[in-house]
Amino acid sequence: MGNTVAREDFEWVYTDQPHADRRKAILAKHPEIKALMKPDNNLIWVVVLMVLAQLIAFYLVKDLDWKWVMFWAYVFGSCISHSMTLAIHEISHNSAFGNCRAMSNRWFGMFANLPLGLPYSVSFKRYHMDHHRYLGGDGIDVDIPTDFEGWFFCTRFRKFIWIVLQPFFYAVRPLCINPKPISRLEIINVLAQISFDVVIYYYLGIKSTSYMVAGSILGLGLHPISGHFIAEHYMFLKGHETYSYYGPLNLLTFNVGYHNEHHDFPNIPGKNLPLVSTLSRIYKANGKLKFTSGVGKLF
Repeated sequence: MGNTVAREDFEWVYTDQPHADRRKAILAKHPEIKALMKPDNNLIWVVVLMVLAQLIAFYLVKDLDWKWVMFWAYVFGSCISHSMTLAIHEISHNSAFGNCRAMSNRWFGMFANLPLGLPYSVSFKRYHMDHHRYLGGDGIDVDIPTDFEGWFFCTRFRKFIWIVLQPFFYAVRPLCINPKPISRLEIINVLAQISFDVVIYYYLGIKSTSYMVAGSILGLGLHPISGHFIAEHYMFLKGHETYSYYGPLNLLTFNVGYHNEHHDFPNIPGKNLPLVSTLSRIYKANGKLKFTSGVGKLF
């Protein structure tokens, strides 16, 4: 990771992603796993508590010195903001209210989006579904770095800059790779977010507003929790791009570290992914089924 890249291109493969085959094989052997494909109602209360925690934090920082505003934005606000983005990830899979109440999940995602300061929820849903359907697909999956990113960020210092600017790349990459027409829900998401930000600024001031936005940017950039952005689709084992992490940070990230399990069963809430971890780790995919490389070219 600290050196320049060892190759000059991504790992290109032309076979289907293996998760669909893994899913069929695991379900054939363990059909009881279907019982885990249900909404996580606890997610609703966790998100509500997180929003309330941030509202309290907005009030507490409004009269602090700027250095303490930025300190708490990184130490506390960034953790909540990053965790909230992963709550939105859960909601994008309809894990809060279930598939039968898809619109309830969309509205709830906008509510979870409010303390982030930047509109995110609806657009994330649209692009994230492509990430699951076309994992590693060139020109479709915007979670994968562009050719320019792989070419330019090839030294230790430039890789550091890439990590710092991850929020920027996640925002701009879809517009460059796979732009989509703006939807009605995206407009509502933007208007709701702007209205919330104006209210926070009007009643609590610029410091609370800055804490909110800075926490989101810092939490998605140079922050320990952000390591999962690299680990999720790094080719540690040649031919297999999706990677799982089973450490304690999963407690803050709705088990997003169980990433192989999540791609195998995207309709199982993060809360239940540890229950399928052993099954999917034991299962060995056919050696001919390979992933395309994600951030492997960068690191």
